[in-house]
Amino acid sequence: MTATVQHWSDGKAFAGDSTLTAPVTNPATGEVVEQVALASVEDARRVIQSAEAAFPAWRDTSLTRRTAVLFAFRELLNARKGELAEIITREHGKVLSDALGEVSRGQEVVEFACGIPHLLKGGFTENASTKVDAYSVKQALGPVAIISPFNFPAMVPMWFFPLAIAAGNTVVLKPSEKDPSAALWLAELWEEAGLPPGVFNVLQGDKVAVDELLENPAIKAVSFVGSTPIARYIYETASSHGKRVQALGGAKNHAVILPDADLDLAADSMVNAGYGSAGERCMAISVAVAVGPVADTLVDKIAERTRTLRIGDGTRESDMGPLVTQEHRDRVSAYIDAGEREGASVVLDGRQVDADGGSDGFWLGPTLLDNVSPQMSVYTDEIFGPVLSVVRVDTYEEALELVNANPYGNGTAIFTNDGGAARRFQNEVEVGMVGINVPIPVPMAYYSFGGWKASLFGDSHAHGTEGVHFFTRTKAITSRWLDPSHGGIELGFPQNA
Repeated sequence: MTATVQHWSDGKAFAGDSTLTAPVTNPATGEVVEQVALASVEDARRVIQSAEAAFPAWRDTSLTRRTAVLFAFRELLNARKGELAEIITREHGKVLSDALGEVSRGQEVVEFACGIPHLLKGGFTENASTKVDAYSVKQALGPVAIISPFNFPAMVPMWFFPLAIAAGNTVVLKPSEKDPSAALWLAELWEEAGLPPGVFNVLQGDKVAVDELLENPAIKAVSFVGSTPIARYIYETASSHGKRVQALGGAKNHAVILPDADLDLAADSMVNAGYGSAGERCMAISVAVAVGPVADTLVDKIAERTRTLRIGDGTRESDMGPLVTQEHRDRVSAYIDAGEREGASVVLDGRQVDADGGSDGFWLGPTLLDNVSPQMSVYTDEIFGPVLSVVRVDTYEEALELVNANPYGNGTAIFTNDGGAARRFQNEVEVGMVGINVPIPVPMAYYSFGGWKASLFGDSHAHGTEGVHFFTRTKAITSRWLDPSHGGIELGFPQNA
């Protein structure tokens, strides 16, 4: 018998009314390690009602008290983040060092949110009109929902909930059913930090739970990260029900390597950004665009480095772990089959891999495809696996056109020693996050995270000041206290004087 990962509301775990569950596997062994509860509509409403009931008191809690809870959470997370990393590795499969890095990047947003008193300051204008003052305040929205993906079960929720909670909102987190335990661990940590019951809640489940969050009128905003088709569905459904939405979608991130680039740096970066976390990152580099004569040397250097990678169980001395499920592993393998059929050169074939892990693990080794053309499915589709495609072009202009023609616009990078070329690229490229000799340009917490084009639905990116803006609404107030010189009756439109 395996334990069941439950929901969390009112400061405690509960099983829910539904008897439906889904298996949670350890990808390195293929073993079912837990079951996760799949919420019914009634379960979802119970969790949402908990967030709704807790909102008024939390909204009215002083900024000093809210900040104290944030600081306490930050200290607990810093002391115990190794526990969370182990949970992530067991259910997702990424190696422990990568899981720990994920937690640390999420922690940066917690630290940023600790400065919420400054971030919530409004404006004040004295005597805007005669003895009339004008000012603005930022106020919380109410209960908000976070629907997070499997690939970052800790970091992605932490892009959103620290700012949402710090700003006075209450939260319902719906994690992926593939790796649900991190969310429950975070809920317990919030309770230990002193967060009042009902402010942070966890709703486990599938589409039933998601649709209730999108449609229930108590939920005022929805934050989502996932594939573009689901992001579009989230945006259209939630916005049609009057909610504020930020839905971050898929990616096909290109790295442009110019002839003057440091090819050792570029090759190291392609391996790190293409194969880290088995390519299951929305900011992974999946296309290396080799410009001019550098392609042969670049491919050789990438292949040489990739052959040294150790594939295996994330709790061992491995560089790259398995994919998250057998179904996803088979899907990625099918893309390699298709690329080979369509004429790509298979330089390194991950379909045959000797992994240091269970024989039933979901293994697929790093794959390097050369001579890929923009018509191939390995180029057009988001594969979300350890498959790096090399596209050869003759000029910078061709490379830029290739990147800008892609329907996605999440992240990109350029490798060059030419400052003018780099500056031109950052200005001309139609992508939301740009790296210059940096392969995965994930911004710091005080800048915004988000893409352009089909990589974002809604007009607000994650974290940074845009995150504060998303989780608050501005109220403008015009104030005059009783004064005998108010001017009497005047039916005309008010004029400043």
